[in-house]
Amino acid sequence: MNQIKSYKDLLIWQKGIKIVILVYKLVNTFPKEELYALSSQLKRASVSVSSNIAEGYGRNADKSFSHFLDISRGSLFEIETQLIIAKELGFITDETLFNEIINEIEEESKMINAFSKSLKN
Repeated sequence: MNQIKSYKDLLIWQKGIKIVILVYKLVNTFPKEELYALSSQLKRASVSVSSNIAEGYGRNADKSFSHFLDISRGSLFEIETQLIIAKELGFITDETLFNEIINEIEEESKMINAFSKSLKN
């Protein structure tokens, strides 16, 4: 991590921010009665991805950072599960945006896995 001066330099953090923005766009189309239910849960889970990457980076220890990366990856799976539920309930009308988020989640998960392995070497 010598060339990395801040967690903001990490591509996994940057992609996490992109996922937050996409999730927020998507949940804006959900029914209003979902504002404090599934919408809120999706927003919190999406914010958690980059937040845990930043927190782990700030711990300044590879073992601790790896733990926070695991939490971030768990949040990605949480988002994916909640999106599937929202789709099954008919809350998702923008199929293109849904697919984009799913693709970003898959890519982010792979990137986090690779980064986490690099910390263990």
